[in-house]
Amino acid sequence: MLFLYATQSMAQRPATMPPTPPAGRPERMEKLESMKIAFFTERLNLTPEEAKVFWPVYNAFQEDLEKLRKEHRESLMDAKDNMDKLTDKDFERLVDNELIFRQNELDVFKKYSSRFKQVLPIRKVAKLYRAEEDWKRKVLDMWRDRKEEKMGK
Repeated sequence: MLFLYATQSMAQRPATMPPTPPAGRPERMEKLESMKIAFFTERLNLTPEEAKVFWPVYNAFQEDLEKLRKEHRESLMDAKDNMDKLTDKDFERLVDNELIFRQNELDVFKKYSSRFKQVLPIRKVAKLYRAEEDWKRKVLDMWRDRKEEKMGK
């Protein structure tokens, strides 16, 4: 009976929990996503009730940022591929677009800041932003360590 309950609970992930990475995604990305969930849960000291309302908001925040950043990367790739053909006017547009991108990114942060304040105590919202920076550093460190291991072999 315990076995059936365990398999059923794994098969039916509530919508309020962090998403399971899509099938076909490399195992390394799944592991990284699990590490991130554990990292944020610990850093923010989320209660089960807080986690239930936090993760859907956080996931939407990440999706909005990723969509914005993807569009930005694509526009930069287009420019990079045609760098020799760009006019001064094109470069001016690139600079202006960079500022627009940064403003749009800031707008996403502002939008979700108020949403985070609705689902978490203000101290945990403040810790969230610090945890974001710490997570980025941790991932970069892991990437550097992995790169050094490969170079050492």
